[in-house]
Parts: sequence; structure tokens; C-alpha cells
Amino acid sequence: MIALARSLPGSMAVIDDLAGRRCAEALGLPLRGTVGLVLAAKRVGRIQAARPILEQLRDHGMYLSDAVLNRSLRWVGSRPFDGWNANGIG
Repeated sequence: MIALARSLPGSMAVIDDLAGRRCAEALGLPLRGTVGLVLAAKRVGRIQAARPILEQLRDHGMYLSDAVLNRSLRWVGSRPFDGWNANGIG
């Protein structure tokens, strides 16, 4: 992803991995993570709600702490996460 972003001026790297994010930042590449993409889509009206998508990401193994999830939901005007979902995954 970093090599591709470097080869395409004006592009943005989409990286969730901390080491990859640090590398992209060190190279001065515009950067966004998966959560950032979901939040941006909500803010511009491309999706109706961020919560179901963020919960699906967590359900399928993406690590999102409750603090990050709640901060993200508040940023787009959604109510904070209130604990474990029906599958027992937080």
C-alpha cells in the first residue's frame, strides 16, 4: 500500500497496521484507516449509520477498543457503544 501511495501522487494510503501507519507518516503520505473511511462515509452521507459497520468490523476480528469506538461514534453524532453485542463480542 505504501509503495502504491508513493507512486500515485495525490493518493491516500489506507492502513490500519501501526507499523505501516508510522512508516507512511514518516514518508509524509496522506493516511487514513478503515475506521476513518467509515466515519468519512457517514459524515458525507454515503452511509446512513457508522455503528453497524463498525460493529461488523469488530465481530469479524478487527480490534477496536471501546474507547476508540465510542470516540468515533460521538464524532459522527451516534450514541456511544454500550457493551457486548448479541454474539458476545465487544
